[in-house]
Amino acid sequence: MKPRAHGLGVSLLLLCCAAPPPVWALRPVMVYAVDLDGQSATALQDAMREALVRATGRRESAEDPALGGIVADAARYVKSYATGPRGEPQVVFDAAAVESAIGAAGRSLWDPERPFTLVVLSPPPARADADSDRALLEHAAEQRGLPISVIPLTVTDAGGNPLGADALLQAAQSYGGDQVLVGRTDAATAPGQLQWTLYTRAASDSWSGPLTDGIDHAVDLLAPPPGASAGMSEVATPVQIEGVTGLVDYASLERLLQSVPGVRQAGVSELTAAGIVTFEVTVRGGAAGLERGLAGTTRLVRVAAPAPQLIYRYQPAG
Repeated sequence: MKPRAHGLGVSLLLLCCAAPPPVWALRPVMVYAVDLDGQSATALQDAMREALVRATGRRESAEDPALGGIVADAARYVKSYATGPRGEPQVVFDAAAVESAIGAAGRSLWDPERPFTLVVLSPPPARADADSDRALLEHAAEQRGLPISVIPLTVTDAGGNPLGADALLQAAQSYGGDQVLVGRTDAATAPGQLQWTLYTRAASDSWSGPLTDGIDHAVDLLAPPPGASAGMSEVATPVQIEGVTGLVDYASLERLLQSVPGVRQAGVSELTAAGIVTFEVTVRGGAAGLERGLAGTTRLVRVAAPAPQLIYRYQPAG
């Protein structure tokens, strides 16, 4: 860190030296251990289709012509056979071999450490429906490779007003969650439909759909776009952020950057007395990947700068 600032710089330096590194709830996903429905070649190919969906995060990967050769030759990628936690037969594919084949086909990979997502249905379903709803959500999440927990988290304040993103994310942190996916129903909601909102530290996105569409659309938002496999290596990328006025801003920015899909780590590399902080962010896809991940946030406004330099101005909440 270049000691070019005094007040904020000294405070941040002390914070970085004294505070333990932040703990993030990213969970490793068992991408290549897949339940096996029978011993036939067709069953093995179906298992490979599910592994490809988990590996890329894209549901279209199951029928992607570019990945068809991997499916057809599924037996070649078998590493072992195993028994799952419920006694179900499983096949374990060779991760390195499958990922190499995916990259060779020009398709992107989703990092196997993924945001632990708390799923909340509001209002909570009737007891007769609660178990079946949970099972459907967990099955959809397992198929797409998203670690979740369905919990009865409070999503309104004492007056019945919806809680904002910051309050929900703070509550999620106490449960070890990275983000919150809320499915709401009310008198205006069509039967069988929910109003979904995914709250992350970078942005919030909303859509309407049935129960399992909450999982499917959330993963569509989180997983890297299809293709662009050459841009999937992790690169240390500097990002300069203006308007940082204190330790609260610094901590919020570090959490925000850490929450961007594909980010491995983020830390301060330089700061100035003018409230400008440069973070070094190790991110899959480099500057383009980070810019894409920050595109939906309202907290950071892009400042014009020559490519590939990334400069943003911070806009704190409220």
